[in-house]
Amino acid sequence: MTDLFFRMGELFSGPGGMALGARLAAQEVDGIELRHAWANDFDRDTCRTYFRNILEPEFGESARLVDDSADLGQDGVGVVHQNVRDLDIDALGAIEGFAFGFPCNDYSLVGEWKGLAGTYGPLYSYGVKVLAAKRPKWFVAENVSGLRGANEGRAFRQILQHLQSPTDGVSYRIVPHLYSFDQYGVPQRRQRIVIVGIREDLDVEFRVPSPEIYEGVDVTVQTALTSPHIHPHAPNHEFTKQSANVIERLSYLLPGENVFSPRVLQVLPDHLRINTKTTISTTYRRLEPHKPAYTITGGGGGGSHGYHWVLNRALTNRERARLQSFPDDFIFEGGKESVRKQVGMAVPVLGAQAVFTALFRSFAGIEYPWIEPNITLERVLQAERDRAA
Repeated sequence: MTDLFFRMGELFSGPGGMALGARLAAQEVDGIELRHAWANDFDRDTCRTYFRNILEPEFGESARLVDDSADLGQDGVGVVHQNVRDLDIDALGAIEGFAFGFPCNDYSLVGEWKGLAGTYGPLYSYGVKVLAAKRPKWFVAENVSGLRGANEGRAFRQILQHLQSPTDGVSYRIVPHLYSFDQYGVPQRRQRIVIVGIREDLDVEFRVPSPEIYEGVDVTVQTALTSPHIHPHAPNHEFTKQSANVIERLSYLLPGENVFSPRVLQVLPDHLRINTKTTISTTYRRLEPHKPAYTITGGGGGGSHGYHWVLNRALTNRERARLQSFPDDFIFEGGKESVRKQVGMAVPVLGAQAVFTALFRSFAGIEYPWIEPNITLERVLQAERDRAA
C-alpha cells in the first residue's frame, strides 16, 4: 500500500496535546506519515511549549517560533504566536489535515454560557476559514460538552453546519460525538465533544472508535501518579506552599469528599468553612485513588487545584499533566500558574491518540471496532425544532 502523507496545521493548538496524540497515532498505524506544518496560539508560553515538544524533536533548527503568520511563509514550519483575529491564513502553507480545539470559555457550563454572544464564542469561525482556504482532507475539532446547549442549541447547530459546508465547492461528512476520555485510556473523567470531518469527495468513512478497544487499561488516579513514581526533580513538579488553613481543612476530608460534603459540614470547624452561595462540587475535593480523576481545569482560585487523596496538598503541575496523559519528558514552558493553565486547557494526549488512530485507520482501510455516534446534525436540528414548537 502507498503511504498516506498528511501535513497537519493547527489553530488554538494549546501546548500540544492534540499534536502529540496525532503523532503517536501515526506511529501506530501502518502506512501513515504525519508531518506537522504550522500551529497557532495566542499565549506565548503555550507556543514555546509546543515548539519545544512538538516541533524541535521533529525539525530541529529548521522550525521557527514567530509572532506574525506572514513571517513563517508558505514553506515554513513553525508555531505562530499571534491573536487568531490577526492571523493571515493565506500566508500559511498547504495542509492535508487540520486540528483545532476552539476556545471553550463561552460554552462551558462553569460560567455565563454566552455561546456565540460571548467574546470567544465566534472564534470557531477561524477554523471554518482554514477549511475554506486550505481544503484539507480531514479535520478534528474539540470543545466542551456544554457546547450542545449554548444559545438553546443554536450555537451548536450553526457550528456543525458551518463545519459541514465551510464554503461553496467544498463540504465535509462530519461525525460529532461526546467522548468520555476515561473510556479511552485517560485517567480522568473528562467529557468533550470531538467533531471529525472528512472531505466529501473522498471515499473514506470515519467511525467513532469503540471504548472496548481500551477495556482493561488502568485509568485510576493512584496508578497514574505512582506507577512509576514521579522523580522528585521532574520538570514542572513544583509543590504549592499550602497555608496552615488549607492543610487543616484538607485534614478533615476523605477521598472523594469536598468542603460541602454532608459529613464534612458536620465536622468542619467554622473557621475552615467556605462561605459562598455557589457550592461547586470540586472545591477542595480530594481525588479518589481507585477511580479516574475528576476534570482537571486550567484556572480558578482557592480550592480548584485538584487535591491528593491522602496528602494534605494540591497536585503539582506534573501530576496534573499525568492525569492529562502527558509523558514526564513533555516539558511545559513558563511559570507555575502559566503551566497550570496550559495543562488544564490541553486535549488529553491519549484521548487525541484514540481519535486520530481511528481516523488514520479509516484512511488506511484498516477495520477497527466502532460504535454509533451519540450526536448527529439531524438530531440537533430536530431538538431545535422541538424547542421552537
